[in-house]
Amino acid sequence: MDHRALILFVVSSLLFVSSISSEETVDDGDLLIRQVVDGVRLGAEHHFSEFKRRFGKAYSSREEHDYRFKVFEANLRRARRHQNLDPSAVHGVTRFSDLTPSEFRKNVLGLRGLRLPSDANKAPILPTDNLPADFDWRDNGAVTPVKNQGSCGSCWSFSTTGALEGAHFLATGELVSLSEQQLVDCDHECDPDEPGSCDSGCNGGLMNSAFEYILKSGGVMREEDYPYSGTDRGTCKFDKAKIAASVANFSVVSLDEDQIAANLVKNGPLAVAINAVFMQTYIGGVSCPYICSRRLDHGVLLVGYGSGGYSPIRMKDKPYWIIKNSWGETWGENGYYKICQGRNICGVDSMVSTVAAVHTTTTQ
Repeated sequence: MDHRALILFVVSSLLFVSSISSEETVDDGDLLIRQVVDGVRLGAEHHFSEFKRRFGKAYSSREEHDYRFKVFEANLRRARRHQNLDPSAVHGVTRFSDLTPSEFRKNVLGLRGLRLPSDANKAPILPTDNLPADFDWRDNGAVTPVKNQGSCGSCWSFSTTGALEGAHFLATGELVSLSEQQLVDCDHECDPDEPGSCDSGCNGGLMNSAFEYILKSGGVMREEDYPYSGTDRGTCKFDKAKIAASVANFSVVSLDEDQIAANLVKNGPLAVAINAVFMQTYIGGVSCPYICSRRLDHGVLLVGYGSGGYSPIRMKDKPYWIIKNSWGETWGENGYYKICQGRNICGVDSMVSTVAAVHTTTTQ
């Protein structure tokens, strides 16, 4: 889909989400808007057709198609509720709009373990006096392109590799895309204090456990040497002779947001857990919901922060975190999520880890 068509699709979905909660009349000459507001069912059918076309959706039977349409309708209503609860962001139709909340959690999320290990190393307290007002590791060469975990609960592995990719860049000056599939296939590290928290491929994992695995195994291979398949049914193919990056140490960062920012600036992108409930319908803007659970269910990568995400509802600039996600570039803002700082929104400050890489260069 070209850029203009994409803009029309987003505008159309936004018009629908806003219209199903509005009783305002529209100009009869505007066919697009009349299509959208002629009623929930007609509007939903129109948008479902656009949704299927844009995301290449096809269903195995008429029954499956009709069921997915009902789920799609329900998710449009959820998008409306999310828009009301999170007015500084934009919510609407995403590629997850035909998934139920439970399917979304199972297929796309995948954080196991709701707390950090009790013996986790604590990051030292850093000075915060001279932090830049805005900072983004994408502008400084430490972030690989957005990846896509597909229908596999392997978010934790992408958060892990993203942090190590940045740390390796800081240690060596070399940006290398690392293998999530190695973690999916080979990492079964567990937190002994928390039953059922072992890293389990597409069934979830924890970033700190993955760092522990990398420390014990010796390192991670390049993405190109151990490519991502999006399944956990294969055998471990780790080859120590092809290690591209290794962990020197890792630690957890204080909940204090200034400390998180200081660690981000000094040590590179940070592995972060978050509650992703608003992310299923997120299209863009700074997400700052009035209420959001802090139950962590998704692993992402903190790459930067901004000082001025304008919020028309609150009538002031809001500082925000910049999050790299692993759902492809067609989701969110080219694969990224912005969430406001302050009050530990959606638990974003609760589980933050920094990693240091061994100072070695990789071989081609």
